Amino acid sequence: MSDTADFDLGAYLDRIGRRGEPRADLATLREVHLAHALSMPFENLDTVRGSAPSLATADLMAKMVHGRRGGYCYEHNTLLRLALEALGFRVTPLAGRVVVGAGSPESRPRTHAMLRVEVAGEPRPYLADVGFGAPGALLLPVPLVTGTESEGAGRRHRLVRLPHDGPLELCELQTYDPGTGRWAGQYAFTQEPFAAVDFEVFNWYVGTSPRSPFTRRAYLQRTFAGRHLSLDGGLLTETLADGTVTRRTLTDEAEARRVAAEEFGVEVPGGTALLG
Repeated sequence: MSDTADFDLGAYLDRIGRRGEPRADLATLREVHLAHALSMPFENLDTVRGSAPSLATADLMAKMVHGRRGGYCYEHNTLLRLALEALGFRVTPLAGRVVVGAGSPESRPRTHAMLRVEVAGEPRPYLADVGFGAPGALLLPVPLVTGTESEGAGRRHRLVRLPHDGPLELCELQTYDPGTGRWAGQYAFTQEPFAAVDFEVFNWYVGTSPRSPFTRRAYLQRTFAGRHLSLDGGLLTETLADGTVTRRTLTDEAEARRVAAEEFGVEVPGGTALLG
């Protein structure tokens, strides 16, 4: 999936605004995870132009670290994995089934990427994920133990065990929605490790299939402290930490590109239509 020789930890840490001496401890894991989540936008501008984004390290560095671009789950979590491994963490890629809007986990393929992170001195691994791209996405890693609830950076999450026929425990990550006062599932997964070649296949399908939602229209997201922005086609939505939601529709392509640059920090490639 990537060549670690092309990864520049210093440039990555500068991009996410992480200062201080990094160590392979829980505090650093939390700080890097949060800084990444608050500094890099989620976007699919490559896929709406008809191609799956490259997962090669040099290309990710050029696009997301040195350029004014973001990416989707495979790109974000590949970068985070490279950074955590460079810091000395042991990281295992995992894959999950997105359950938002699904009747059951089995109705969706495993197309979401996330990470299992082991921290020296900690009795349990952590779930890390900076690529979900939703108002209730993880801002901080959470203990990878079912039956636990975690709160941090203004968001609440829990891992629940789901019944299924497989030999491995099936977990569902849920987020608390303050707007509805309910828990909502995000994705379900087991701790089976996945290899680089698996994500190349997932990435190709998600980035090129006409059945994939990521090939149909532009989709941008950006998380800030206390609020979340999304641009889905022409619909601009702001969600505050208390669940308050405001929406407005953009009808002018020039305005949409200005919003992408100023609000999301994304330089839209020439020839890319944001409004369809």
